[in-house]
Amino acid sequence: MKVKDKSFIPYLSEEDIQKKIKNLASTLNKEYKESKPLFIAILNGAFMFASDLFKEIKLDCEISFMKLSSYNEMTSTGNVRELIGLNENVFNRDIIIIEDIVDTGNTMKNVLEQFKERGVKSVEVVSLLIKPEALVNTVDIKYVGFEIPNKFVVGYGLDYDGFGRNSKAIYQLKS
Repeated sequence: MKVKDKSFIPYLSEEDIQKKIKNLASTLNKEYKESKPLFIAILNGAFMFASDLFKEIKLDCEISFMKLSSYNEMTSTGNVRELIGLNENVFNRDIIIIEDIVDTGNTMKNVLEQFKERGVKSVEVVSLLIKPEALVNTVDIKYVGFEIPNKFVVGYGLDYDGFGRNSKAIYQLKS
């Protein structure tokens, strides 16, 4: 697959992704059965994952969205900017952050600190992907779909400079 000036090869199939989402949702359904959590999807990347995950959630719950930015083309800037904020009151609520990928951990560290300052009852992260080798901040990601190597990926909501999100599978940068 070609995105802008880069070539990508298949990495995670649509079937593997959907199977993992069902497993994650099953775990969340069990662990939050006594709660009414607020799911918060981080835009833009997590929109596909959030949509498919939320379809499998059988809880009395809500969903909302935040738009954050920390990337320029293929590189994390290390600077997290909140572009669209949250309107819901999160005080004393169980919060589940839906993220597409955790690599450096900069965005998640920032988001988790913000929610703790707002007096949430609990806050956990469900991330489709995590790159343990790329972490520069220690963040506790309780629900992880796939641990992947520190290689650039696109598809299924993940992008390269805004392009490549519109695939049902995930592709890795060709070496």
